[in-house]
Amino acid sequence: MPRFRLRRGQPLPHLNSYFMSANFNDTETAFKYRTNDELKRAHFLFSFMASPPLTQVATKGINLAMSLHLPIKWVLKNTIFKQFCGGETLPEAAASAAEIGKYNVDTILDYGVEGKELEGEFDRSVPEYIKAVKYAATQQHTPFISLKITGFARFELMRKISAAEELDTYEEAEWKRATKRIEDICRAAAENNIRVSIDAEETWIHKPCNDLTDHMMELFNIGKVIVFNTFQMYCTYSLPFIKQSYERAVGKGYLLGAKLVRGAYMEKERERAREMGYPDPIQPDKKSTDRDYDDGIQFCLQHIDQVVLFIGTHNEQSCQYATDLMKSYGIANNDDRVIFSQLYGMSDHITFNLASSGYHVAKYMPYGPIKDVVPYLTRRAQENTSVAGQTNRELTLIKAEMKRRKL
Repeated sequence: MPRFRLRRGQPLPHLNSYFMSANFNDTETAFKYRTNDELKRAHFLFSFMASPPLTQVATKGINLAMSLHLPIKWVLKNTIFKQFCGGETLPEAAASAAEIGKYNVDTILDYGVEGKELEGEFDRSVPEYIKAVKYAATQQHTPFISLKITGFARFELMRKISAAEELDTYEEAEWKRATKRIEDICRAAAENNIRVSIDAEETWIHKPCNDLTDHMMELFNIGKVIVFNTFQMYCTYSLPFIKQSYERAVGKGYLLGAKLVRGAYMEKERERAREMGYPDPIQPDKKSTDRDYDDGIQFCLQHIDQVVLFIGTHNEQSCQYATDLMKSYGIANNDDRVIFSQLYGMSDHITFNLASSGYHVAKYMPYGPIKDVVPYLTRRAQENTSVAGQTNRELTLIKAEMKRRKL
């Protein structure tokens, strides 16, 4: 494959006619799997999330109601939960995955339980993930599971490791147990040919997350990619770190699984840096993040013989940039070393139009008991509100499809 740098604005080489381009404005393809009632529900939710004050009040109300054990489960299940989650159980999530699979869209199963702190809770999560791995192996369109290392180790323990603070004997044993939990899941995944996406966390626990993920890639990414690390491109150091990770993989003889995202903890990161007096790790502006994200895509595509690239974004421009680069480098749409991904319930105009054009695309689909996935759901609502233009774009497309169906 050619190794060259394509500059923005530089004309692309001749594109072979068999490369199809995706049309992100095709609402008929984007929402074909949604009924009229489901479109109306999505319209209501995104209209609500378009108002930051309403979203803030609603998320606080949900958290309060859950803490008081008020009977709001039915309301949540039939609104925000149904929009952004695949179901409460694995079979329910599998049914949702089968539905989008009809349109050649794969699923990344995520047992969406967050915020646990006890060893017993961590231990109980392992068989649930291994169960998901084995179940995914029986399904045609479920080649991925997703996990967060904070689902298997205490946050404070990881903070201490990242800060190079000395661990006592109990904490050292605690970290070894956490490492074994992740390894057991990754081993089961390797045995069943299921990929594992290890999600990003806050920057102040990045070191143990990255070290552990590198170790898993070294164990299981031999000859094929099973484990993916996540690179948050809104961090100033992520682009150099991708290159370092690539060099490490080449040097150690394994393949790099690189999942690129922009990032989801910007306000929290800036506030902590300000309060503790250390340099802000976040890019100074969106333009810088977009630049590094696209440069990360380019680097991985230039080294595609050693990398499997996972493009996790709702940004149309980055998706278009990636597809243009693939064409210029002679990488076919259906090359399984390039995967695009969006969250379940969002950016269907990207997901389903890419899939319709032959690209590998997967929806990130959380599932689990409603009470356990509330932290994910409230974060989803808050992030939609804070991302400039995202909610309005969703609304515009939904309205266009509703109008098209009426006509």
